[in-house]
Amino acid sequence: MRKHLLRGLMICFLTLGLSPLVNSAETSTRQYTPLEELQPSAAHRQVAREITRSMTRQHFATVTLNKELEELTLTGYLKQLDPSKALLTAKQAKTILGNTAKIEEALVKGELDYSFELFLYVTQLQTQRLEKNLVQLKNNLASFNFEQDQRFYADRREMDWPATTAELDTYWQQRMTHELLNLMDAKKTTEEARDLLVRRYENQLNRIRQTNSDDIFQGFMNAFTTSVDPHTNYFSPRRSESFNIQMKLSLDGIGAMLQTENEFTKVVNLVPGGPADKQGQLKPTDQILGVGQGKKEPIENIIGWRLDEVVDLIRGPRGSVVRLEVQAADSSNHRIIEIERNAVQLEDQAASKKVIETHFNSETRRIGVIEIPTFYLDFEGQRTNQKDYRSTTRDVARLIDELEDEGIDGLVIDLRNNGGGALQEANSLVGLFIARGPTVQIRDSDGRVNILGDSGGKTHYSGPLAVVINRLSASASEIFAGAIQDYGRGLIVGEQSFGKGTVQTIMDLSYGQLKITRAKFYRVSGDSTQHRGIVPDIHFPPLFDAKQIGESSSPNALPWDQVKAILPPRKSGVEQALSRLKTSHKKRIANDPNFLFLTEQSDWLIRHEDSPGISLNRQQRQLEKEQEQAEHLAMENRRRKGLGLPQLNKLEDELDESHTERKTTPLDTAILEETGRILLDFSQAQTSQR
Repeated sequence: MRKHLLRGLMICFLTLGLSPLVNSAETSTRQYTPLEELQPSAAHRQVAREITRSMTRQHFATVTLNKELEELTLTGYLKQLDPSKALLTAKQAKTILGNTAKIEEALVKGELDYSFELFLYVTQLQTQRLEKNLVQLKNNLASFNFEQDQRFYADRREMDWPATTAELDTYWQQRMTHELLNLMDAKKTTEEARDLLVRRYENQLNRIRQTNSDDIFQGFMNAFTTSVDPHTNYFSPRRSESFNIQMKLSLDGIGAMLQTENEFTKVVNLVPGGPADKQGQLKPTDQILGVGQGKKEPIENIIGWRLDEVVDLIRGPRGSVVRLEVQAADSSNHRIIEIERNAVQLEDQAASKKVIETHFNSETRRIGVIEIPTFYLDFEGQRTNQKDYRSTTRDVARLIDELEDEGIDGLVIDLRNNGGGALQEANSLVGLFIARGPTVQIRDSDGRVNILGDSGGKTHYSGPLAVVINRLSASASEIFAGAIQDYGRGLIVGEQSFGKGTVQTIMDLSYGQLKITRAKFYRVSGDSTQHRGIVPDIHFPPLFDAKQIGESSSPNALPWDQVKAILPPRKSGVEQALSRLKTSHKKRIANDPNFLFLTEQSDWLIRHEDSPGISLNRQQRQLEKEQEQAEHLAMENRRRKGLGLPQLNKLEDELDESHTERKTTPLDTAILEETGRILLDFSQAQTSQR
């Protein structure tokens, strides 16, 4: 059957990111099963049926195995095989997508032969393409034109499959030219760049040979599960182990949460207080191209590697240095970053306080700021009734007391970049600011709604309150901010939040595990936090591209919906004052150098959301890079001029000599100081209403 599969299709497969890694010492001696001998096992067939039953019976969404879902699954699988739509013609893709009957057989009966055959077929063609690339690189370096007037588009997800194989050949020629130029931009000669790219393709070929049956099965089953929602995933036994490794990575290593996107390893977010966060150069949505050990070892290309193997390579002894070759999602801003590995200390994750002074109505006023990087709780300490166990709520209550002793005119809770954590801490933290009442609703897959709330009867802090959020504020952060907004207890300012309003549980299977969405969060107003997130009362200029970051950017994300409200609608003081607050805010930021800088940065990012591609002309490429640097330098110098600071000749002059610790940035200053002024406006408005 394999030899007749999709006869006539010329499928060129880049990489799946599924093949396991072995180190170079093992490569020459370790034996692997030839790809053509890989078969679905009895365990795979059994687990396919188990997953299908679990999805249709226990997932939060109503999952019906019909032609629409089968088409989504096959489309998702095809996107794994051709993630950039750079390998198949439109006609070839259409032929493959017509085989939905094979998907039904796989999911209902566990007949997985087609998924393995398709994988094998395109992988064999991938091998042919890589070998062809190697021949050209080794024997015909002169065929690459670095002075052409063309642009390379790295992100092709929104593009249609090309009409002809000639278009595919053009893509590959441009891609290799782009990769060579990237390496030459890193001060390599043409020959050195060629040799590095040769090793990159040889590594990819080696990785193909290391594919095993579990890799293929896991990829296919995840094409099914993520067709329902992006947070439901199957983990093979080895991947289950790696899942735990990734969780440890957030606490011991560089402190970055990673995922595979197309053939790249993508940075999802940084663990607050972790080494990467402190170092300050690695950003969400960055793509990691290579990893090097120490300051002198060569950087090893990791394009196409499976995620668990990338994690293993990045992790290492505390105090050691890892070098990352990184680029932005649009293939620009190519750079090398050095990060010293370390554990994320509890003190780095814990809530912290500071006081900012700001001028308001010709007076100097003091605003307390409490930054909460995550919602944490010492579960063991709580269970054993330890007297001083740590928790977010306990720490914040103590910090509020300290700030009030220091004398503050208002309080800002900073939840920027807070990806969530312990649900009960988000619930109990709301209780510090209200006397009593419900805080969040949780609806399970059977439609039952559980209500959590605070019944303490005491408000710990009753003064002016604001909560600042951004696109990376998610889950528990959204529950807290949503409750504060629904009660009208404080102002919510910043960017629209992430929109992660689903709850996952881990189910053991006969072979591996299933992380499945079983419930959904809802605010006391009845609105879901899913997909839509929290919409601020006052918006600040966005610093993250919502097309790239957030639940709404995830394919097949569950929709926003509502349940019955449990808090009657009422006109809060925030709503009554909002028009006045917005007017004052707009007047103020028109003359604030830091906020003008924030606005310029946001406008620049918006202008560059839809990338015009990367020039394949080396001289033009350098000119565009210099122009971008000049634009950022001009923005910084306009800010400095407004503040009466000396001008810079280059942006590097602003960095600390150590280059290791992130400073409070002008963007932080703009956001927190203006949040404080809005809060003082609100406090004044409330006083005048009394």
